[in-house]
Amino acid sequence: MYRHEERFITELVLYDCRFQKMCEFKVILDGEMVFKDAVYARIKSNNTIVRDVLGESKEFKNCKIVEVDVNSTRLVLSGI
Repeated sequence: MYRHEERFITELVLYDCRFQKMCEFKVILDGEMVFKDAVYARIKSNNTIVRDVLGESKEFKNCKIVEVDVNSTRLVLSGI
C-alpha cells in the first residue's frame, strides 16, 4: 500500500530484476501444478490469465493470485 491507498495488481510480467532475466513460473492451484513456464499473468474480472514465452495461454475462472515466489518460481492461485 502506498499512502494508505489499496492498489490491486491486474497485470504482472514475471521478471527477476536481480539476474536481469525472465522467470518462468509453475502455476499452482489447489496444490497441483496446472500450468508451467508462465512469464505473464493478468487478472481480468474474477479470472486469472497466464501465458508462457511461446504465447500459449490459459484462463482460470474465479481465481486470484495469492502468492508469487521468485525463489521457488511458483505462482499460487486460489479460488474466489
